[in-house]
Amino acid sequence: MKILIIGSGQVGYFLCERLSIEGHEVTLVDRNPEQLRRAEDRLNVLGIEGNGASAETLEQAGIKQADIFIAVTNQDEVNILACMLAREYGVRTLIARVKSIEYSGRRAVLSKEKLGIDLLINPEDAVAEEMVKLVRRTGTFDVAEFVEGKIQFLGYRITPESPLCDLTLRELGELKGIYRFVVTAIQRGSSTIIPRGDDTIQAGDRIFVVAHQNDLPAIQYMLEQKEEKTSRRPRAFVLGGGHIGMHVAIDLEALGYDVRVIDRDQKRCEQISARLKRAMVIHAEGTDIQVLLDEGIATADFFIAATENDESNILCSLLARHHGVRRTLTLVTQPELLNLAPSLGIDACLSPRIAAAGAILKYVRRGQVISIATIEGSNAEVLELKAEPGSQAVGRELAGINFPEGAIVGAIVHGDSYEIPTGASVIEPGDRVVVFSLPGAVAKVEAFFSAS
Repeated sequence: MKILIIGSGQVGYFLCERLSIEGHEVTLVDRNPEQLRRAEDRLNVLGIEGNGASAETLEQAGIKQADIFIAVTNQDEVNILACMLAREYGVRTLIARVKSIEYSGRRAVLSKEKLGIDLLINPEDAVAEEMVKLVRRTGTFDVAEFVEGKIQFLGYRITPESPLCDLTLRELGELKGIYRFVVTAIQRGSSTIIPRGDDTIQAGDRIFVVAHQNDLPAIQYMLEQKEEKTSRRPRAFVLGGGHIGMHVAIDLEALGYDVRVIDRDQKRCEQISARLKRAMVIHAEGTDIQVLLDEGIATADFFIAATENDESNILCSLLARHHGVRRTLTLVTQPELLNLAPSLGIDACLSPRIAAAGAILKYVRRGQVISIATIEGSNAEVLELKAEPGSQAVGRELAGINFPEGAIVGAIVHGDSYEIPTGASVIEPGDRVVVFSLPGAVAKVEAFFSAS
C-alpha cells in the first residue's frame, strides 16, 4: 500500500519505521529538512519537504495515489486540515493525531464523524488508558486485551527468585494441565526470541504470556504475583495533574482506589480538586519525600509518575520505590530513556508514541485484523485476526501447516469457547486468533489469514 505520513516527530518516525519494514511504500512530509534526511538515511522512505496542509506539497508527495493518509504533527489544526484536503483527493483512510478536547475525549465538540476522519487519536488518552490497565494487573509491565477482554497478553519480568527461572519451555509445557497459557516470546536484552522447547527462561528476561482471563488467578499464583489482602482500598499516588494524570486519577477513583494526586502548581491543584470526588490533592514537589511519607506513600500500592518531564518521572518513581511503594508506573517519552528506565528498577514504562502508534497501526492493516498491540523495545506486535474461509490458516492441525517464521499463535477463540493451542489445534473459518509476531513476519501473518 502507498501510505502518506505528515509529521516526522516521534510518532511519525515510529510509524515510518514499522510500516517500511513491512514493505509498504511510505512517503514522509515535514518542514524540517534535517529530520527528513534522518528518516531517509535510516529508513526506506521518501521524504518531501513542505507544509503537510498544502495542496501543492501533497500533490508533490503523491496524494492522488495514496491509500492511507496519516497526519501526526504537533499541531491539531494542521493535522485536521491536512486530512480534510486528503479527503478531497479521495484517499480511503484518514487518520489524525489530536490533543485538544475539542476533537477527542468525552467533551469533544467536533467528532471524527463531523470532520469526516476515520480515526482521531489522542496519545495522552491512549497512554492513560494503558496505565489504568497495568494498575489492574498485578506484577505486569505490559498488558493488552483481545476478544473483548477475554484473552489477555501480559509481560512479566523474571527475577532470580522467580519459580520460572532456569526452566526450559518444554518443562514449562508440562504444567499446562494446571496452568493454561502460552509463552509467546522472551525478551533478553535487545533480542526478542520466539521460544522453542529447549529455550530456557533466565533471570533478567522479560516474558510475554497469552492466557484467558479466567486462568489469570492461577497464573498469578504460579508466578508468585499474589495480591496482598488488606482491609483498606488499594492506594495510588499520581504525580502530575496534567491531562494524563487527571485521566488516570478519574478512572482509578471510579474503580474504587484511594487516589492521591501530587502537583507542584497551586492553581492546578485547585482545578484538580474541583474535578475529583474523593481523591486527596497534595500541593508538593514529587521529590519532597517527607510530605509524601506523611501522606502514606510508604504503604501505597502504586506510584504513577505522569508529569511532562521524563527525568522527574524516573527520579520520583525510584524515590517512591525506595520508600516502600509496591509498584511504579512511569511516563517516558524519550526512546533512549524508555529502554533504560526498566533496568533501574521501575516496574513499567509507558510511552504516548507507542500507545498512539498501536491505535494507528490497526487502521493500516487488512480487514481481517481486528485489534493490535505494539511491544516497546522489540518492534514486535500482537495481532487479533479473523481466519477467513479459504485462507492457509484454516482446516489443518497447527503442527502440519507452514506458519510464518517469527510468529506464534497464542490463543484461538471458536465462537463462545477458546483454546490455548497445541500442535493438534485446528483453526476454523471465522475463528479469532491472537498471534505474536516479529516485525519481519507481520505482512506474512496477515496474508496467511487472508483468503486473497
